[in-house]
Amino acid sequence: MGWFSIKKSTADNKKIELPDGKWIKCKNCGEIIHKKTVEVNSWVCPKCDYHFRIGSKEYIEILIDKGTFKELDKKMRSADPLEFVDTKAYKDRIEATIKKTGLNDAVVTGIGKINGKKAAIAIMDFKFIGGSMGSVVGEKIARMIDEAIKNKIPVVIVSQSGGARMMEGALSLMQMAKTSSRLAKLADEGLPYISVLTDPTTGGVTASYAMLGDVNIAEPQALIGFAGPRVIKQTIGKDLPKGFQRSEFLLEHGFVDLIVDRRALKDKLTQLIEYMTN
Repeated sequence: MGWFSIKKSTADNKKIELPDGKWIKCKNCGEIIHKKTVEVNSWVCPKCDYHFRIGSKEYIEILIDKGTFKELDKKMRSADPLEFVDTKAYKDRIEATIKKTGLNDAVVTGIGKINGKKAAIAIMDFKFIGGSMGSVVGEKIARMIDEAIKNKIPVVIVSQSGGARMMEGALSLMQMAKTSSRLAKLADEGLPYISVLTDPTTGGVTASYAMLGDVNIAEPQALIGFAGPRVIKQTIGKDLPKGFQRSEFLLEHGFVDLIVDRRALKDKLTQLIEYMTN
């Protein structure tokens, strides 16, 4: 049939190889699903409701009214002020990632409409160096908030990040203060900020704008925290509670306000914007 092949290493061990671009396997329940089926379901498994990790392009399609999104600062790219080199030069890593992802950095910002409600929107993308927050991420979010203040519209930020970008050192950490101060200015203007935390949201992003929303929304089972569970366990030398740093654990302990299925997220944002702007 040519749809997939099964290689048998032992009688009890079967490996299924899926053809590229047509079928995907759910990491939670193991179901093999046609990619289009998952796509029309907002990239949620139709069998177990597992939320696949998606990028900025997919979130724009899901959350923003078609044809209304106008991107800001699209051509802004990271420099290499520290001339940083690890396994490869930072400038080479940036060039390779831009070529691979088609993104210029780890966040896309713009103005668009959510069910007719105009908002300033920033959506992070884990594909770009782990969604790390460097100078460009901080500057683009700061400028987007300035546009929101100028136009008197609410702000929505969808976070997805491994934390601060180590290749930019202290310059990356400064973005925490920059974005947080802009959000304080937004609050002074009486404009709402809704933060959406997706899998994963960690490090300096969690320690700054991701947790500063007037309403903090999390997707189901998203990993949210500062340091990762493995690092914390190694540090304290103890087993962590079941579900530690997942959305449900954080809701129970008051760190997030709502857990919203991605398929209902656009309508929930609309409801919150209507309530908070009236």
